[in-house]
Amino acid sequence: MRCLYLVIILLIPALAAAAYEASPLAENPQAEARLKALAVELRCLVCQNQTLADSNAPLAEDLRREVREMIAKDMSDKEIIDFLVTRYGDFVLYRPPLKTTTTLLWVGPFLLLIGGATALVLALRKRQKKLADVALTEAEHNRVAQLLSEGANRP
Repeated sequence: MRCLYLVIILLIPALAAAAYEASPLAENPQAEARLKALAVELRCLVCQNQTLADSNAPLAEDLRREVREMIAKDMSDKEIIDFLVTRYGDFVLYRPPLKTTTTLLWVGPFLLLIGGATALVLALRKRQKKLADVALTEAEHNRVAQLLSEGANRP
């Protein structure tokens, strides 16, 4: 047991020596600001519900590195976005443009909402008809009246 403690105590300084301070992501702060602005507008292709800036997926890291390299080559934001759209399609944009290929993407949620509301109304109407169509016999009416009068007489 003492040997284990000794090994742990000797490893702690070695681990501390291996640790280093995080280096800045880019030497140029303006380039890093541009990267952040672009990464917010781009979708992670793996996560699909996160921006490139929010994702920790390896592909997102690769795309951020690629965007950083394009910024270093003095490409404009439009050129970078056009390159990524050409390579990955409109899906890479977090807010894709409204055009014929993305119409379903923009209109789809409203269609689903209308379809769900229609299904709910039809189901409620069908349920209401079933409840309204139930007819009681004379014996059942008498039994209900008896139960109601017994309940009314209780203190």
